[in-house]
Amino acid sequence: MKRTAPAWWTAPQALWLIAALFAWLLATAWVRPLMAPDEGRYGGVALAMLRSGDWLVPRLDGLPFFHKPPLFYWIGAAAMAVTGPVEWAARLPSVLGAGAAAATLFLFLRRWSTVQLALLSTVVLVTTPFFFLGAQFANLDMLVAGCISATILLAAGAALAKEREEPWRALLAGAYLFAAAGLLAKGLIGLVLPVAVIAIWCAATRRFAALRLALWLPGWAVLLAVASPWFVAMQMKYPEFFDYFVITQHFRRFASSGFNNEHGFWFYLPVLAGLTLPWFAWVFVPRGKDDAARPGRSDVDWLMWIWLAVIVVFFSLPRSKLVGYVLPALPPLAFLIAQRVLAGRVPETLLPKVRAMTLAAAAVCIACVAAVTVLASPPGARLRLPPGQAVAPGDQVLMLDSYYYEIPFYWNLREPVLISDDWQAAARDTRDNWRKEISDAGRFEPARAAATLLDRTQLAATLCAPRVTWLVGSNTAQLANPWLFRAQLVAVNESAAAWRFAGSATRDPHCLDVAPAPASGTSGND
Repeated sequence: MKRTAPAWWTAPQALWLIAALFAWLLATAWVRPLMAPDEGRYGGVALAMLRSGDWLVPRLDGLPFFHKPPLFYWIGAAAMAVTGPVEWAARLPSVLGAGAAAATLFLFLRRWSTVQLALLSTVVLVTTPFFFLGAQFANLDMLVAGCISATILLAAGAALAKEREEPWRALLAGAYLFAAAGLLAKGLIGLVLPVAVIAIWCAATRRFAALRLALWLPGWAVLLAVASPWFVAMQMKYPEFFDYFVITQHFRRFASSGFNNEHGFWFYLPVLAGLTLPWFAWVFVPRGKDDAARPGRSDVDWLMWIWLAVIVVFFSLPRSKLVGYVLPALPPLAFLIAQRVLAGRVPETLLPKVRAMTLAAAAVCIACVAAVTVLASPPGARLRLPPGQAVAPGDQVLMLDSYYYEIPFYWNLREPVLISDDWQAAARDTRDNWRKEISDAGRFEPARAAATLLDRTQLAATLCAPRVTWLVGSNTAQLANPWLFRAQLVAVNESAAAWRFAGSATRDPHCLDVAPAPASGTSGND
């Protein structure tokens, strides 16, 4: 049965609500520094894309980085082209993904459920701390979650509209478009998970005719036109791309146990319960008196339960689990919580409690941002060069036995840094870490990697070149590298330090032993 919104919920009012959602999600995105390693990594890759002018190949320290597709980097780089390297621009892709999830949830429920449930579900979603923090965290999880959510809701809306002989083609085209965006955001899960949810929902509600929409040729034309060019271009440029991106980063990561963050099958149950407080507490509140008279599950109810179950089960299967993987489960969970809040209760008497809970949830969101700002600021973000000192054109930056993802972003570097480490050992490593990421990236362009990734035998010649070198490493690096005592210490914190080394005008290979300490007060602009 068709349910229409009250007259006061016209399109302009809905647009104002959606604009308010984006404003709320963006409100504190500028407050805290980029976190290590994810935010520094993905923000740095986006900035490198902008600096290099190469909008096809994502690069980590100048080397092809194919852990994920480029949509996040395209959005971040475009934003930073306008704003410069600032935190909220690096996080804008996540904000847009969260906004897409919230907006499509509201519009779908406004049409196929009640306005009250649409409003409350959306409010629950955007004031859930897990969702709010995910929207302001610069990695790919929220962007693909938004694409998955929009694909599911648009596809379900198209199926329901077609049954009622209402316009459905634009909705279905939008579903295919967001599926293509999901592929470009994080790979196959952007397509596989929405297809699984919709297929199971159609089977559970006996909508077998709706399954034919999966073969809608105009939709596939949209998906292929949007998503395929990048993948084809990368395979043509790098013959190893398919094996690394599809086989290793998708199937081997899903099935293997050699990656990081291994947890049990139950992992996401406490994650969802704990990180969605205080709203999740409504699950334990007794239902209203009139809820017993409520009819059985509607089509929308079935969709939300199936959606929640598919996401949680799918990401519970592999041993490697990260908290952000389960973000696509939050829109249906928000709906089910909102439904529990409204179950059998008179809206007028419930309104004060909902307002109080919304304010409490929003306060928890802000408190979480404040806590992360204080407790999780990475050393690379705090290692700033003093006023008057900067990396000048022609200077080189070298990182010793470590890679600080945030340094290129906060030092506004325009060229890749040099990294000194044991790269033969890194190539043999099977677990995820910064060495493995950069070593894998170097396989696609060995010549560039040879010039960027240095072993200890190359260190002296590199530092003794007639140019200024800025060195970054542990604040105890001098113990293993006594020659650092001859360099100028320019910045230090509890974990990291930076030095300025003047090099040698004579290219003396023994300059590390004989070079005098640079005079204090010199800067990278000399």
